[in-house]
Amino acid sequence: MATSIKLSKITKVDLRSCWQNEASDFTPWLASEENIALLADALGMNELEVKSQEEHVGPFRADILCVDPGTDKFVLIENQLEKTDHNHLGQILTYAAGLDAVTIIWIAERFTEEHRAAIDWLNRITDKEFNFFGVEIELIKIGDSPAAPMFNVIAKPNGWSKDVRSSQSSNEGHTEGKVFNYEYWSAFVDYMNNNPSKLFRTRSASYDHWMSIAMGIGGVHISLLLNKREQKATIQLYMWDDADKKIFDALVKYKDEADDKIGATLTWRRLDGKKASTIDMYKKCNLGDPDVQQEVFSWYREFTEKFITFFKPLIKKI
Repeated sequence: MATSIKLSKITKVDLRSCWQNEASDFTPWLASEENIALLADALGMNELEVKSQEEHVGPFRADILCVDPGTDKFVLIENQLEKTDHNHLGQILTYAAGLDAVTIIWIAERFTEEHRAAIDWLNRITDKEFNFFGVEIELIKIGDSPAAPMFNVIAKPNGWSKDVRSSQSSNEGHTEGKVFNYEYWSAFVDYMNNNPSKLFRTRSASYDHWMSIAMGIGGVHISLLLNKREQKATIQLYMWDDADKKIFDALVKYKDEADDKIGATLTWRRLDGKKASTIDMYKKCNLGDPDVQQEVFSWYREFTEKFITFFKPLIKKI
């Protein structure tokens, strides 16, 4: 006699039962490190760092302004807890222009066919540097479980997934150094997939000499660097939005403690006159040796975790 299996039903939950107000409830929820990561995953992006909420654009305010740590370019998020309307379509274009954003994400409870077509049209007529996304959000629950959010991407750049994959799969037209970078980071991503960290995630491999690791803090991330000419690997706390040196000057007070807790002598670079400032540690090695690469990957993982553990709580207090 077959055993009957009891299954629960999935039910939808009204968004307003969780977030009564967009600005005071939904926007802060989405801007948290955990939830912005959920959105990034749904979009096929590796990381998003929140720079600000309710960012002023002239007399207006954009909901969330993020940075793609891989490019340091702005990502604009505009949300509404109802179906899309013409006002919000105008707002995202106004905000994108005012903030010089290259990726625009419009989140709503439901997209009308007209507004979905508008996002598709914007993706067709704009340069490949610009990306427009339409995302529907819903809350679901199974039986008596707590409600869970789901981001459903209903409009995205033409060939988004295909373009991302193809840009990473062909070495044609790239210099020997660029190919080395790509193969190196590909091996590092494989290493991290086999030895995952609870504190950070890697981006996809690229041809750049650096890989950014998001910390969930606007204006700050960790950069892993390669210097093939000098045969040097670097881990760097990169404060790219620190023109007034507020973050650097607050952290330098902990210089001795940082060296002690991280277990290395760090190089502190205020970089006066520049927007950025950095805190670095280096490792001289034969980057081309496969056995040495595994040692470097382990070093990257270990000390990136130490950087995050030590510096992240301090920066959040600043």
